[in-house]
Amino acid sequence: MGKKRIIKKRGGSDASATSRALARIPKQKVAVGTLNILATFNNTILTLCDNKGNTLISASSGTLGFKGSRKSTPFAAAKVGEIIGDKAVQMNMKDANVVIRGIGAGRESALRGFSSKGVTITKIADQTPVPHNGPRPPKPRRI
Repeated sequence: MGKKRIIKKRGGSDASATSRALARIPKQKVAVGTLNILATFNNTILTLCDNKGNTLISASSGTLGFKGSRKSTPFAAAKVGEIIGDKAVQMNMKDANVVIRGIGAGRESALRGFSSKGVTITKIADQTPVPHNGPRPPKPRRI
């Protein structure tokens, strides 16, 4: 007889991952910063920087415990935005500029989750990279 397997079912994110993300208290106090949102088809990554561009906090859907296709949902992006917003409030941040990149599902919901924590958003810039011409088209089919 071997070990018995135990299957744990859980929905959404792991509560311990959220508490771990909020456990570390940032030491720096920053009044104005920049929030970079990278929304891809597979994940949503948020990075909070100061005015010089130095990274203060970074979080993604995967670090909160979402796995597979759940990482790219708007719900996961909103949770990441709330975590980053809580950290920004701990750092006494009042204003934030937002830079959004990518075409994923979590673009707006990450921004709404961040702004719901009380940080004023002064500017929103969309810097999604767009190809000017794209790759070379395929050769015509010979019949």
